[in-house]
Amino acid sequence: MARERFIADLSFRTKMLIAVTLVMSLLLAVSLGLVSQRFKQQIHHNAAAQLRTAEGVLKIRQQTREDELLLRFNVANNEPKVKAAYGILSETSVPTAEGEKTLRDTLEKMIRAVKADVIVLTPEADAGHPVTTASDPQFKTELFSGKCSDSIRQAFAGHSQVDTIENGGRLFDVVSLPVMVSGDTIGVITFGAENSMAREFEELMHKDDDLILLQDQRVVSATINIPGADVPAQFAALVAKPNASDIQEIVLGTDHFWGIAGRLGGPATPNRLGYLILSSYEAPLQVLRSTQQTILLIGLLAIFFGVTVVWFLVKKITEPLRDLQTSAEAVGRGDFSQRVDIHTHDEFGELGRAFNQMTHDIEKSHSDLQKTVDTLKTTQAQLVQSEKLSAVGEFVAGVAHELNNPLAAVMGFSEMLKDADVREDHRRHLDLIFKSAMRCRKIVQSLLSFARRHQPERKPVAVNKLVDEVLEIVAYQLRTSNVEVVCRFAPNLPLVLADGHQIQQVIMNLVNNARQAIEAHQNSGCITITTEIQNATIRITIQDNGPGISAENLSRIFDPFFTTKEVGKGTGLGLSLCYGLIKEHGGTIAAASEPGKGASFTIELPATTTIAAGESPAPAKAGKENSQEGVGKKILLVDDEEVILEMICDGLRHHGYEVVTATNGEAALKELHNHKIDAICTDIKMPGLNGRQLYDWIRTGRPEVAKRIIFMTGDVINKPLQLFLEQEQLICLNKPFGVADLRQAIKEILQTSNGH
Repeated sequence: MARERFIADLSFRTKMLIAVTLVMSLLLAVSLGLVSQRFKQQIHHNAAAQLRTAEGVLKIRQQTREDELLLRFNVANNEPKVKAAYGILSETSVPTAEGEKTLRDTLEKMIRAVKADVIVLTPEADAGHPVTTASDPQFKTELFSGKCSDSIRQAFAGHSQVDTIENGGRLFDVVSLPVMVSGDTIGVITFGAENSMAREFEELMHKDDDLILLQDQRVVSATINIPGADVPAQFAALVAKPNASDIQEIVLGTDHFWGIAGRLGGPATPNRLGYLILSSYEAPLQVLRSTQQTILLIGLLAIFFGVTVVWFLVKKITEPLRDLQTSAEAVGRGDFSQRVDIHTHDEFGELGRAFNQMTHDIEKSHSDLQKTVDTLKTTQAQLVQSEKLSAVGEFVAGVAHELNNPLAAVMGFSEMLKDADVREDHRRHLDLIFKSAMRCRKIVQSLLSFARRHQPERKPVAVNKLVDEVLEIVAYQLRTSNVEVVCRFAPNLPLVLADGHQIQQVIMNLVNNARQAIEAHQNSGCITITTEIQNATIRITIQDNGPGISAENLSRIFDPFFTTKEVGKGTGLGLSLCYGLIKEHGGTIAAASEPGKGASFTIELPATTTIAAGESPAPAKAGKENSQEGVGKKILLVDDEEVILEMICDGLRHHGYEVVTATNGEAALKELHNHKIDAICTDIKMPGLNGRQLYDWIRTGRPEVAKRIIFMTGDVINKPLQLFLEQEQLICLNKPFGVADLRQAIKEILQTSNGH
């Protein structure tokens, strides 16, 4: 009872941890047992196949050797010279000294001819005094003949006998043959050849296989030496078993083997040679022990991590109960807005749904009212945000217009001052002012063109110009990051049929990426942008000398959401979008890099057959020789900017034009009624009657003057305005512009209207 009460008092988390630990420990023990059993079965299977093969090879080699020796020595025994020597034995039972010498000479020649190690000739009349000859003078001949006695007796009975004996620590195969003269057995000749079975076995078989040969309960040859091992006793125990031919597990000393034991030759063979073939599994056993230790370690780690995961899961499972407790306490304090988060469909989820339904009925009215208030707040926030975005758009357009007007004045006055009689150093300053104003103009135009939203539109564009506009926008960031840009533009490149804004977006992304890479790893750097034409393809190469891109990242840089930047500094979509935009244009984009030597991105786009025009020449200076070009011509100038009016008036009057000015459309109509006007130059955006409205009135009331209108505007990329100008075939000068540009436009429309 006490134990049951103790278990009941344990927390749910503790019970789960105990159960999981016990189950995983049991699984670990079973796994160790199964692995050990399977491993040992595999070792036994491999060893059995290996040992059966080795046993077969051993028996075949020994039988083959016996057959070969029997054949070889039979042939030698039947040679005529040998038969003649045997005749000495048939003449007398005891050979004379000369006869014995003849016998020995014959045996010595025979031992060399048949390549035997020893020959024993045993006369029938005196079997105890054989004639023995050995190839080695140190050979112990007195023991050899005695150990061949069993084979010699069998040979005297008329049977050729093959046996294996040990002599002087060496193993010999012996062949005993009866010596026949005139059909009578007069003696036995025994040939002995050293048995190299152990050495051949070691050369032929697996390095883990060993052979031990035994005779008369002692080891006579072996390929392995195991100190302290009683091999004869082990062999005797094995061959005494009924299943001696099966594979047996043997422990010799401290080593473990699989072994098989048996005897060579038939049952009637004297002094049968015993063999013990061993296959060590000490190394696999060490592997098994190491594997068991590894499995045990992994199992213990698995138990640890499993218990940790279970602890975490149980903690997560019991969280709904704690949430329900907290919510119930809040409801008890009068807060009926409390809800329980339901993440499951089990009993905890059902309990949570019941609790939520209980509080829902009480809270419904308040919840509906709160939703209405939240909806109103959301709508208000959306309206405010929409108004802000609209105001930002109008502000940007207004800033562009307001910047272009003073820039036009700066360019015009500086241009006129250059034509005046001024000091040379002042003229240089005026050149700098004019160039700075032109740069500001280009930056404003590029910025507005890049920032304004456009509908995708494919048209012929000049690649070099697109790159120039991008570099104008990012010039400040490049300069402050100590990054130099080297442009190598091919002249007279064909146009590319593309959406210029999308191509600019791709180029800006690549330039910014190169700048950021250089800035993050070094104090200064260089970006080289090259354009060229190759096989009807425009190639743009953007190369930097930054840290480069690693090989593993190079294959993934165009994948969506892949980035090497820190969290919050990149989305991983920039290069993916670039890849998509270029593919939509029928082009390709590729990256190449060598770590430490920078990276390069190559864009290829199909080229058209139209050659891009060269850079527009600088506005021609109005020389003094043309100071009377406007004599007799009256120009109506309409602009709400006083400084613009004054600048253009001075420039035109300096060249003989008569200028009438108006600050709005209404004043322009009055001047047009009072004067005969040759040409009208009017701003488009003006208070009151604007430029387009003035044109509509003139086209209706004075159609002959409508084709002599030149528009001026600071809104350089107004799409509706561009469509209007194209439809009406009217000239429009984008502010800021030079007085020479305006004079040239006036001359063109006057020539057109006069039919020249």
